[in-house]
Amino acid sequence: MIARLAGTALALVSALAVPASVPAHAADQDTFTDPQLTAAYTATALYRYEPFATAAGYEPHVCLARAEGAMGFHYFNESRFGSLDPAKPAGLLYENANGGRRLVGVEWVVPVTGKNMKRPRLFGQDFQGPMAGHYPGMPTHYDLHVWLYKKNPRGLFSQWNPTVKCPSSATPGMSKMPGH
Repeated sequence: MIARLAGTALALVSALAVPASVPAHAADQDTFTDPQLTAAYTATALYRYEPFATAAGYEPHVCLARAEGAMGFHYFNESRFGSLDPAKPAGLLYENANGGRRLVGVEWVVPVTGKNMKRPRLFGQDFQGPMAGHYPGMPTHYDLHVWLYKKNPRGLFSQWNPTVKCPSSATPGMSKMPGH
């Protein structure tokens, strides 16, 4: 029990010790000069410790992958669907690493509310979509991915990251899917 508490405390201290400015790969991404992206990074850095994400209402779902790359395991907080607040993404993207999960990106999700709905924008970027939900009950939506924690050779806002992989046999309820 003491070792577990010490591990949690160490993870908390590590998460809080992260510089609030920019991630390590930001120098390779000129678009990271946007103060909204800095706000997104600062607000989500504590979720690098996956138990903090689940405690904050982010539920694990599928690991999405296809030929051009993957998005990783999606953790969604449905109460944040529709948010265009840089500090309140609806989704967190994780990959398997060292026996646990490593945060690699964040995602904003805006449900489609009507036929003439205007495409959402954030960080000067148009959202992708509309597209079907990733799991039963998830609405048709627009989304925007931002690779804040793992460099994407295709760009900071690209949907698919070729350096992220889904396991060939995913955990129950975490299936590898062919499309998005």
